[in-house]
Amino acid sequence: MVEQTKESFGRLGAQRRAQRRSGLWFNAYHRLAKNKLSVVCTVLVLFLLFMSIFANFIAPYPYDEAHFKDPYIFPFKDARYILGTDSLGRDELSRLIYGGRVSLFVGIGAQLLALLIGLPLGLLAGLRGGKTDYVVGRAVDVFSSLPYLVTVILLVALLGPGLINIFLAIGISAWVEPCRLIRGQVLSVKKSLPVRAAVSMGAGQGHIMRNHLLPNSIPPIIVATSLGIPAMIFAEAGLSFLGLGVRPPTPSWGLMVGESFQYARGYYYLALFPALMVAFTMLGFTLMGDGLRDALDPRMSD
Repeated sequence: MVEQTKESFGRLGAQRRAQRRSGLWFNAYHRLAKNKLSVVCTVLVLFLLFMSIFANFIAPYPYDEAHFKDPYIFPFKDARYILGTDSLGRDELSRLIYGGRVSLFVGIGAQLLALLIGLPLGLLAGLRGGKTDYVVGRAVDVFSSLPYLVTVILLVALLGPGLINIFLAIGISAWVEPCRLIRGQVLSVKKSLPVRAAVSMGAGQGHIMRNHLLPNSIPPIIVATSLGIPAMIFAEAGLSFLGLGVRPPTPSWGLMVGESFQYARGYYYLALFPALMVAFTMLGFTLMGDGLRDALDPRMSD
């Protein structure tokens, strides 16, 4: 009799969780659709991702193709080079498109790496508590006390320059925020009535993690990821500006700004266009993340 009661309660709980999750995503979609600014920024982000992925087909020229007879052509002065050329006659538009591939790969990939490190640690600390929570908490305190950009620069100095090493350095340095977020979310969900009921019925930690903790942590994870990507892109741009990023002739927006900074007075467009791309990309991800946060907030009403 007791087993049948537990089984019926389990089926009923699963049905209610499925209805609650489907309702959450359905309502979140409609709330996001009503936020026109976030929709526009989401389209902008998708457009930038599309350009970066298919740069080989979209860019008019290869990023390293030099036209030595056409250096320093200003934007809109020649139909062959819409956004002008640099000192070697390389097409600025093509280099911007290829540069987005590097910046977006580092930004998105480093954020995912930070999640892969911080998510399991935060789950373990919040679920187990005790010594595990103490050890993870002290590690978070130590890494939080270190300046983020200084930590990234030190890791790049140890690993060496290069795209993969930048990706690793930025991702490893950014695991603290996801870990702290997930730990707080788990501690909050653990005190909820459904989890306490599941524990009283003898549910194990694996069952609680799969059916309660992870589903309730997905919305804040999505929001944190979208809001964390701009910081990663800015970190990559800063490293490339300082000469610690990707190696020429591979372009990135930060490297393009750093290479042309000394010519900014005479040939302003060489630094202006990549700086604008960084700004628009960061703005797009930030406003998209704000829209997702409002849409996934269960306290929001239509």
